[in-house]
Amino acid sequence: MNSVSPIRHPRLQLLLFAVLLMFSSVSWAGMRPTHASKAMVVSVHSLATDAGVEVMREGGNAIDAAVATGFALAVVHPQAGNIGGGGFMLIRMADGTVHFLDYREKAPAAATVDMYWDKQGNVVPDLSIVGYKAIGVPGSEAGMVTAEKKWGKLGLEKVMAPAITLARDGFPLPWEYAREFRDSHLSEFPESRRIFQRDGKFYETGEIFKQPELAHTLERIAANPDDFYHGEMAKEIAAAVQKGGGIITEQDLANYEVKEREAIHGTYRGYDVYSAPPPSSGGVALVEILNILEKFNLSHLGADSAEAMHLTIEAYRRAFEDRADFMGDPDFSKIPVAQLIDKNYASAWRASINPDHASISKQLKRPAGAFDNLDKMARTAVAPEPKETTHYSTVDPEGNAVAVTTTLNGGFGAYVMAGNLGFLLNDEMDDFAAKVGVPNMYGLIQGPANAVGANKRPLSAMTPTIVTKDGKLFMVLGSPGGPTIITTVANVLMGVIDYGLDIQQAVDAPRFHNQWLPDETTVENKRFSPDTLRLLESKGQTINQRHSYWGDAECILIDPKTGERLGGHDLRHDYGKAAGF
Repeated sequence: MNSVSPIRHPRLQLLLFAVLLMFSSVSWAGMRPTHASKAMVVSVHSLATDAGVEVMREGGNAIDAAVATGFALAVVHPQAGNIGGGGFMLIRMADGTVHFLDYREKAPAAATVDMYWDKQGNVVPDLSIVGYKAIGVPGSEAGMVTAEKKWGKLGLEKVMAPAITLARDGFPLPWEYAREFRDSHLSEFPESRRIFQRDGKFYETGEIFKQPELAHTLERIAANPDDFYHGEMAKEIAAAVQKGGGIITEQDLANYEVKEREAIHGTYRGYDVYSAPPPSSGGVALVEILNILEKFNLSHLGADSAEAMHLTIEAYRRAFEDRADFMGDPDFSKIPVAQLIDKNYASAWRASINPDHASISKQLKRPAGAFDNLDKMARTAVAPEPKETTHYSTVDPEGNAVAVTTTLNGGFGAYVMAGNLGFLLNDEMDDFAAKVGVPNMYGLIQGPANAVGANKRPLSAMTPTIVTKDGKLFMVLGSPGGPTIITTVANVLMGVIDYGLDIQQAVDAPRFHNQWLPDETTVENKRFSPDTLRLLESKGQTINQRHSYWGDAECILIDPKTGERLGGHDLRHDYGKAAGF
């Protein structure tokens, strides 16, 4: 096939980079969706988007495009794109069948509840964040290979060709990357320091970043994907982790399995909503939010009105309390999914909302009779992905659609490489409770349901989502952003369905977020009217404008009349794009 290949002449590369920066600085005002008649890919990096589009031009489907984009992101977006992390993939085939792949990382078999404590029982700072003890058994390679084998058309070698080319030939670094590559934690580990920092000779904006070791690893995966978990590569990964003091073994890799789970399904104003099931809390919380809001006439109130925002905040508050109380790994805990997404339960929650005054989070009382067994359950605050998670969406000419959210957890994961294989490993173990009652790196207090345990999958907020109308594909949605992932997806979905925005407008619209605790609503700084914020405060809402990061939602809408694919790339980030044909 004709693989994606960057322009090789240095001056032309720099000129192209300057042009990209010029276009990325265009004001959000007046931006419209990217139009394509047949196929669309949207991701956080333009070259990863190109990889997905290219394989569909070669006859591949949306699954081929998703796998091509995923492997390309492992090359061009190493902060979050990965083969050393994990994620979730939601697939809707053109015939209406829905599949959900869980390739979340797992704790090694030797993991114990006290593995991050000192002799006095105190949590050792950074031990679950930086270095080899922070690593969970990676699932991304297995997830993408499984998807390609089950539903792809072209085969792994063809869909991985663009990623291999990008790793071998390199790509020009955006300004943000040149800055982020200087992270001090990368300098603590020789291989990371050599690859990302050239042993102290830091990369500058526009320089070409080549990754020959990663290119060779990707070639090995394309030729024999099972080698990652059962062959020589598994031995190399385990040896590298153990040499650094980690506990992942060859047997941990051999025992890893991708889980195919039933997607969460709800309805909202005549639309069908499919999203992520546990061990993600995202789909349950999203559907619960929509159920609570469904009986309010939001479109009449207006998108940025204080009245509509207040009602939405109150729905967020209630769903996030339930999220904190009930979510866990479904292989280790019983999760009351059916009850949480029941419309009658949402109606009872809705009745507790005062349209004129904010609730006090710690005083919220669940509807009478709901979950009488709460005291018998382990309460836990769910750990979210941080901002370095990434999402991408694909749709093909036949109408197959894929929504993928993937992560290394923290930016650059645990900051360590898998030996000389050229890829970073995750720090997903911090998504467990290092110690019950002690905050993790994101300040979340967690309970025993998410304590460190052998072979467990840590909890997640990732929310890849697909929406249909009358059996036809309508939207493909998702975002990074920690706990704001859920509310970002809700904001975009309601922007289209309730407020009549096109997909680009909905992605770019101002965002706000409430997660029950702390008892405050964060709003996107300088994007809301001061009068609106004052009205919210007059209703008792506590407003926080200090929150500086909002995830890059990468979404697609299908025009119901024309079938045209409309891509919405989040302009909060400069180097991604929507593209198709």
